[in-house]
Amino acid sequence: MARAISLKTLYEKRYEVYDFNGPWLDVLGNPEKGKVWLIYGDEKNGKTMFALKLAEYLSQFEPVYYISAEEGTGKSFQENAMKRAKLDVKKANIKFLEYTELDEVEKILSKRKPPKTMFFDNITVYNDELAYGRFRKFTMKYPKTTMVFIAHEERGEPYTATAKLCKRLARYILRVKGMTAFVSGSCPGGTIMIDEQSAQLCHGSQIKN
Repeated sequence: MARAISLKTLYEKRYEVYDFNGPWLDVLGNPEKGKVWLIYGDEKNGKTMFALKLAEYLSQFEPVYYISAEEGTGKSFQENAMKRAKLDVKKANIKFLEYTELDEVEKILSKRKPPKTMFFDNITVYNDELAYGRFRKFTMKYPKTTMVFIAHEERGEPYTATAKLCKRLARYILRVKGMTAFVSGSCPGGTIMIDEQSAQLCHGSQIKN
């Protein structure tokens, strides 16, 4: 049975948040841990590069698992991590997995010390496994795990019905276009340039972090 709380209890509740700084703080504030994030955008706009940069940043707070379900961990993904996102081996506390069935993901999340942050790249690969209400049940089952889903874009919106549902439920939404992430949701909002030179070529010099 649902348990109602008083206004006093509501005001006294404390939440675990990320202690962001710099441009991340400016646009995202101090995000609450254990929430759903969505990154989406057209192909070749910097989506994976941005997701990897975000994973590296989040990994300074807690270890990150990154499931490269669509691309795997082959040569092109290696180049994305090494040459484009330029992840620092000494700083990035990230473990990578290729496509892993959702039942196996649940076993990982049910361990005594599960990962606190998990990326799913790309949600299209998990469309069948997360359909028919399972997306909501899955994300609600692990309230202490921050889940970041990456989705393709079609006609300005996330592609697949599951990705659209993810957008409705996501606390933080990052649309990637022209090497820039446009941030919205429960945060101050704004833009983060993924690659400054490319972003200004696409959007002009008015675009800023």
